[in-house]
Amino acid sequence: MPCGVASRFLILYGSQRGQAQSIAEEICEQATEHGLIAEISCLSKGEKYNLDRERGPVVFVVSTTGDGEPPDTALKFVKKIKNKSLPCDHYSHLHYALLALGDTNYANFCNCGKTIDSRLQELGAKHFYATGHADDGTGLEIVVDPWIEGLWEALKKTFARMSASNQEGATQGTEKSIQQEAQIQEKLDSSAISLSLLKLTDVETQKGKAETSVLESKSTETHEAPLEASLIRSVPPLSGSSLNVPALPPSYLDVCLEDSPAEEESAHHVVREGFYEVAVSRAAHLTRDDAVKSAILLELDISDQDMPYQPGDAFDVLCPNRASEVEELLRRLGLKDQRSQRVHLQLRKDTKKKGAQVPSYVPQKCFLEYLLTWCLEIRSTPKKAFVRALVDWTQDSGEKRRLQELCSREGSADYNRFVRDTNLCLLDLLQAFKSCSPPLSLVIEHLPKLQPRAYSAASSSLCHPGKVHFVFSVVDFPACAEHPERTGLCTGWLMHHVSAILQPCGKTASAEKTADCPALPKINVRPRVSNTFHLPSDPSAPIVMVGPGTGVAPFIGFLQQRDQEREEKQDDVFGETWLFFGCRHKDRDYIFREELVRFVENGTLNHLKVSFSRDEPDRNEPEPKPRYVQHQLLLHAKNMVHILFKENGYFYVCGDAKNMAKDVNDTLIEMIGNELQLDKLESMKMVAKLREEKRYLQDIWS
Repeated sequence: MPCGVASRFLILYGSQRGQAQSIAEEICEQATEHGLIAEISCLSKGEKYNLDRERGPVVFVVSTTGDGEPPDTALKFVKKIKNKSLPCDHYSHLHYALLALGDTNYANFCNCGKTIDSRLQELGAKHFYATGHADDGTGLEIVVDPWIEGLWEALKKTFARMSASNQEGATQGTEKSIQQEAQIQEKLDSSAISLSLLKLTDVETQKGKAETSVLESKSTETHEAPLEASLIRSVPPLSGSSLNVPALPPSYLDVCLEDSPAEEESAHHVVREGFYEVAVSRAAHLTRDDAVKSAILLELDISDQDMPYQPGDAFDVLCPNRASEVEELLRRLGLKDQRSQRVHLQLRKDTKKKGAQVPSYVPQKCFLEYLLTWCLEIRSTPKKAFVRALVDWTQDSGEKRRLQELCSREGSADYNRFVRDTNLCLLDLLQAFKSCSPPLSLVIEHLPKLQPRAYSAASSSLCHPGKVHFVFSVVDFPACAEHPERTGLCTGWLMHHVSAILQPCGKTASAEKTADCPALPKINVRPRVSNTFHLPSDPSAPIVMVGPGTGVAPFIGFLQQRDQEREEKQDDVFGETWLFFGCRHKDRDYIFREELVRFVENGTLNHLKVSFSRDEPDRNEPEPKPRYVQHQLLLHAKNMVHILFKENGYFYVCGDAKNMAKDVNDTLIEMIGNELQLDKLESMKMVAKLREEKRYLQDIWS
């Protein structure tokens, strides 16, 4: 096989928000440095590749979204390979490696990657390199960086094997040797890949031990307090280390700012195409002023729009970046006076970036201020590649060195501690590194698309025709050394946007136009239809709902729907309903309290179990009350297991992924084990079966 042919490989990615695509492009860019030829394509572009005839190695990079679902760009591919009519040797010619991206804060970690991996194996495909499972919960780079580093040697060995084989196809013996080599390679790389099982705290602890020993030694000798690391300062051993700094990402955009004729109309609001502009007819606090977190209910008037929805569906809300942050970024980029100029983008003719494209989410010739307000996620945390690119636009040598440390392999712990974990954004970096002055083209190349935020419907159209409700808690990011205090991008904007009609807790009247508020505030929304997080199609099936805090929102819609159905279909049989709700204080943040009590009184909700985690225990109570929803579940373990496995019931969870959803999942495994006398592995299999049957459903967020 000619060398040029032998050194070609294919990269396929499935990405929802751009992370898998970015990593795939990074692999593609590094290939040239290793003397290899890479072709890259999105999994959705089936016309650009043909795995049925692919003879070169294939590298997959795939993310997971929602409740373990494939990203939109991988849906067709996953459906295709799941076709049961495919023979077991359909991909016996295929040699591949797979990097799966996921988040251990969610139960179905790397589920899409695992699904593709196992199905390719079932169809006869063979690994030439161990599968990597990267965890966004601890930092993707902890696994991604060493996985990519080891990929090149694995590819070169695979090409060598293929070159030695017959061009007509590998013999059975060669295939066996490649498979054996892949197994050996997998064992050799297991130590690197096993990083996916490490928590960030473990990595930081190991790093911290080394730093502490050096600092303690110096402190003992000089009797001076050791310096502490910060965003702008490192300490030994990192400050004196040689650095493995990644290659500079190739630039690919030319940006031209053009004056707009005075008579020319403002640019069309391209970003909101596909969205519906609707009025907010009511806004109300659901929590008292002294609650730890503020929960707000919005009622949207959709009577003039064609937006049917079911309880369990979600709505995307389009929100802008903060005007003050856009203003400061313009100033920092030296473009304050160009805010009203139009932005024209085109690809650089000399770019070395393969498959480079002008970002589709940036409308041509939009105003610069519009670009930074509606198109780019300026609050996003800069990835290491962006930090690396900023190095070359930094004048001060000390600042340049620190940015090199933050993007280097040796500085991974510092990057996680001071950039990733603190939710640092580009503006924070530019404020800290005063001599860094990147061009607009670099900012557009590295900032991702400003994504709409999704909120679950907290109503039923049967109960509220022409209206939809949703609930949100205002997210607070306390001030720290790296950035000032701020609220969540969308939640903070929504609260400010509806402030003129925002009613105090306890008031329920709809908003009216007044002298102070001549027009109701409007927002842009679009329905995000859920395929699974709905009430059972069989109303006689029992349901268990677990939703602490604002996680109760979709279940309010479930219960409103069930309430109306019971009125309209009095002869039908309806299954038993359980709701496990939790909050901090009974008198401060027990949201939807009156409505839930009404559902219990009229029989729509058969069992309401509430926990208050911060209320002082009643000393007159013989036993302390459960503090969290998982504790309540354990008290009713027998009922839960009976409902799920004897009555084919449904188990719904909505809310925080990092803590609550994990704890509830562990509790479910524990309940099944205790009640059915099963070991943990068998209990986990039972939970997995519930998921496969779509009877264990989650609507969770991090």
